[in-house]
Amino acid sequence: MKKFLCTVTFVSLFALAASNVFAASYKNNTYQKLAREYTIKAEKALDAGEYELSEEYAAKAQENAALSEAYIKHMLARDTATRNMTLAKNRIDFVKSINADRNFPIAFEAATKFYEQAESSYNSEDYESAISFCQQVIDALAEVYEITPLPKFYIVRPWAQTKDCFWNISGRPYVYNNPFLWENLYEANKSSLPKPEDPNLILPGMKMEIPSISGEYRDGVYSPDVNYEPFSARR
Repeated sequence: MKKFLCTVTFVSLFALAASNVFAASYKNNTYQKLAREYTIKAEKALDAGEYELSEEYAAKAQENAALSEAYIKHMLARDTATRNMTLAKNRIDFVKSINADRNFPIAFEAATKFYEQAESSYNSEDYESAISFCQQVIDALAEVYEITPLPKFYIVRPWAQTKDCFWNISGRPYVYNNPFLWENLYEANKSSLPKPEDPNLILPGMKMEIPSISGEYRDGVYSPDVNYEPFSARR
């Protein structure tokens, strides 16, 4: 009986220590200290022939060993969640700095919602859920990258050089990549035309506005030196 009691208790404590090799800062918690104290008491009671008391102490030793293991697991989860919260927040801050909230609004909105859920879970000490939500933040932003904004304005050039007209300009990749969308340009700029009722008459030097038609972010004046991503490929 003595061998059985001591073996069970010491195996429990050994398993606890072995399963938490990287939890040195938490291993000497109150529960584990109690487990050791009850183990000593169980041994002394057994040596004194007080078998029932020895069993009682051994049971308490095992109970506290289990509580210690749960505590260490909880604290390690908290540490992991804390690190992941930092990584997720840094990722959100970075992609926002490259205008992901404007260029990838769906992905950015999803990521921010996941982060809010991660914060809520973390504050309620549900660290496993917080870790999961942080991973969803990273996954949602996995394909986000820096994009040069499409131009908001275009300076009309001579017909002989570029064949500039609403139809051709609308078909340029950095505009709408589709000439059939030319009326969007016309409606936004007809007040600046010599004859507003005539879309065929545009003059070189005219600063033409390129309105957003699908929520895409646009900024600046078109430059042939900039490598714009085609409108059709944008998110």
